[in-house]
Amino acid sequence: MANYYLDIETTGLDARQDKIITVQYHELERGTGRPVGEATILKEWELGERGMLSRLIAATPIAGSTYPFDFVPVGYNLGFEHKFLLARSRLHGLPRIDVQSHPCIDLHGTGIMMNCGEFKNSGLDKITGKQQSGRRISEWYATRQYSLIEEYIRNETGEFIKWYMWLLAKLPRLREEWNHVLSGNP
Repeated sequence: MANYYLDIETTGLDARQDKIITVQYHELERGTGRPVGEATILKEWELGERGMLSRLIAATPIAGSTYPFDFVPVGYNLGFEHKFLLARSRLHGLPRIDVQSHPCIDLHGTGIMMNCGEFKNSGLDKITGKQQSGRRISEWYATRQYSLIEEYIRNETGEFIKWYMWLLAKLPRLREEWNHVLSGNP
């Protein structure tokens, strides 16, 4: 079983019209969330969208593995990645990249719960040390400011992994407390 931080950047929100411009992934140690090796950033401006998706499929078991735990995506709002990766892999005639048909760990709900159940202000830039939202990605892409996109990705990846590691260390204690409540010992 291998857990992988997974995220993408796109030119917009419509998977039929907009394209994926980066796919980033990083293997994470089970149980601790510590990063294993180096993060991979696949870039559309170097590989093209089809080439980038082909490389993802070739380098990881994200598509086509018969064992569902070979690639367990860990991310924030993985429904977005799912929608784009599925649509764009289909568009390019590639094997299906179907993030949500296998086990995955989506921390979006955790972020909302940490924000008292409120969606507003529950973005990663609000609950982690991530420096900004991704609103400027499409602008940077259009103006070929690729280094700014890469800097943004490195910051976002690092902050997500730091938060994930923290959650993995803290949440088991909450489960122990809850077990005490369930057993009648508040």
